[in-house]
Amino acid sequence: MKTIFGLMFPVLLILACVSCNENNSSGDVADLDSTLKVEIGSAKATHTTMQIMKEKFGSADQKEVFLYTLTNNNGIKVKISNYGGIITSIETPDKNDHTGDIVLGYDTLSQYVANSPYFGAIVGRYANRIAKGKFTLNGKIYKLAVNNGNNSLHGGLKGFDKVVWDSREIKDSTKAMLELTYLSKDGEEGYPGNLKIVVHYSLDDHNELTILIEAETDKPSPVNLCNHTYFNLSEADTSILGHILTLYADQYTEVNSELIPTGALPAVRGTAMDFNNTVAVGERISKVKGGYDHNYVLKKKAGELTMAAQLYDPRTGRQVEILTTQPGIQFYSGNFLDGTIRGKGGKIYRKHYGLCLETQHFPDSPNQPAFPNTVLKPGVKFSETTVYRFSVIK
Repeated sequence: MKTIFGLMFPVLLILACVSCNENNSSGDVADLDSTLKVEIGSAKATHTTMQIMKEKFGSADQKEVFLYTLTNNNGIKVKISNYGGIITSIETPDKNDHTGDIVLGYDTLSQYVANSPYFGAIVGRYANRIAKGKFTLNGKIYKLAVNNGNNSLHGGLKGFDKVVWDSREIKDSTKAMLELTYLSKDGEEGYPGNLKIVVHYSLDDHNELTILIEAETDKPSPVNLCNHTYFNLSEADTSILGHILTLYADQYTEVNSELIPTGALPAVRGTAMDFNNTVAVGERISKVKGGYDHNYVLKKKAGELTMAAQLYDPRTGRQVEILTTQPGIQFYSGNFLDGTIRGKGGKIYRKHYGLCLETQHFPDSPNQPAFPNTVLKPGVKFSETTVYRFSVIK
C-alpha cells in the first residue's frame, strides 16, 4: 500500500502505455518503463461531502468578484474566480509529495484586470482567431473588434475573459461544483444574438477537473468557447521545454504568417508537428517558426469524450491527461511570454514558461466552410466538455 495525502490505497504498476479507453492506442504516455503511476483518486474518501470555500477577491465593473476554492478529499485544490471564469491556481502533489501550483496566473484581481494574456480564463464568444475581424452569415457581413494585428482574437476587446460572471455553488455529494453564467447581449463585440452561457467547473475524488460549457442563442451566431489555462508542471521554476507531450492528432490546421488557417490540413507524421509518440516540447521547437501555436485535428468522433492529450513532467513526476468532446486542441508553447510579466509570488514568466492546450473548434471556422460548423442556431444547445485528470508518476 502507498500513502498519498494521508490516504491508503493500492499503487498501480504501469509498464508501458497508459490509456483511458480502448479507442486510444496510439502513442505512449511517456517512456514509463519501470515507473509507477500513482492513481491518487483511486482511494476511497474518508468523507463524502464536497466543500467549496468562497472569499472576496475585489471588484470589477462595479460588481463584486469572488474567489472559489474547490478541494477534493485527496487534497487537490482548484481556485476559480467569477471574473473571466479564471482558474487562478491548481495545486497538485509531485513525486516527492510536495504540493505546488501548476498553472500561471496572478495573486490579485487588479493584476488580471490590468494585464493578462488570458491566464486561465473562459474565452469567447469565439475562441482563437477570426481573419480580418469579420465573417458573413446568412448574407450579412458582421464586423468584429480587431485586437490581434489585422484579426479578432478570443472574442475581441472585451471578451468573456474580462467580464464578471454570475456565480453560485452547487451542492453535490460526489464533487465540488461551481456554476458560472453570463448573458452576452446581441451586438456585443459585433456578434449577433443574445447568447446565454453556463459553465460548470467540478472537481471529484478521481482527481478530475471537469469543465462543462453550454450556450444557447436567439439568433444564429458563431460560437467557440474554451478554457485558456497555462500549465507549467514544474511550478514555473523552469521552462516547459522539458515537458513530455502526447497529442492524439494526425493533422493540424496550417496557418499563414498571421496565424490564420490557410484551409489546408497537413499530416503531422514525420514532421516537427508530430506528438503522437511522446516527444519533449523543446526537442523540435526550433524547426517551427515562432514556436507552437497551432490547432490540432483530434482523432475522434464528433461529440465523443476521448483522450486528446497527455502532458508529463519528468522533473516533478506530475501528469495531466486531457479528455474532450471538442474536435480540436490548440497547442501554444508560450511564445509571447517575454519576461515582462511577474506572476504569482513574483515569479517572472519568461518565454516558454507556460503552455496551453486549449480544447476548441478550429480557428477562423466562420470563414472556412470546410471546417466543422460553429454556427449555433436558436433551439440548439452548444455543449462541450473537457476533463483534466491529474496524477503522479513515481
